[in-house]
Amino acid sequence: MPPSTEIGQADPDDRIAGAQAAAATQRPLEHDAVMPERTALLVMHYQTDILGLFPSVAPALLANTRSLCNAARQTGVSVYFANIQFSPGYPEVSPLNKNGQGIKQLGLFMGDELSPELGRLPSEPLIIAHRASVFFGTDLQVRLSARGIDTLMMVGIASTGVVLSSVAHASDADFRLLTVKDCCYDPDPVVHDHLFATAFASRTTVLSLAEALSWLSQPSARPGHHSAAT
Repeated sequence: MPPSTEIGQADPDDRIAGAQAAAATQRPLEHDAVMPERTALLVMHYQTDILGLFPSVAPALLANTRSLCNAARQTGVSVYFANIQFSPGYPEVSPLNKNGQGIKQLGLFMGDELSPELGRLPSEPLIIAHRASVFFGTDLQVRLSARGIDTLMMVGIASTGVVLSSVAHASDADFRLLTVKDCCYDPDPVVHDHLFATAFASRTTVLSLAEALSWLSQPSARPGHHSAAT
């Protein structure tokens, strides 16, 4: 039998749900100073092989994310891209890694490229990772720290893969995090919505594309930000 819960004692699941709900109500954009020079947009796994797996939604995702990239560039927010990529024969994939074995069976991510629709500029870094997290085994965190970046706006495909893994790492690394739901996708819409209502909401400020664009386009909406004197 499962252990009984005494009257007046909160169930552990209820306490966890309550903590997640409390975190989800916090809106750093409304209370904290988020400055463009300390903020980066991180676009994860927007690459040709992955978009090719989801042709029905790819045009909308690319259009949404291109508009977000353009707004970030105009505001002075750095844009970083991250792809997952392997060498021929997948020597980077461990036989112990179940997710890696699944990727190997797909036969993808060896010669694909960042989706050209996003208009990457020569100055915008492209991080190459061999695991779901864009941080694991890469120099991304060092690059961000060297630039004084402490706030990340994160988007990617898929929500249950790169977004989940990378948000977990970035949260543990003490970055201030935002996610833009309209620029993320997962083939399982139920799990996608659940992640944004729970795990992502408790670690990030979840924004719609309209909210993200509004914030990026209005310096006065970013408390603590002061434009440099001209």
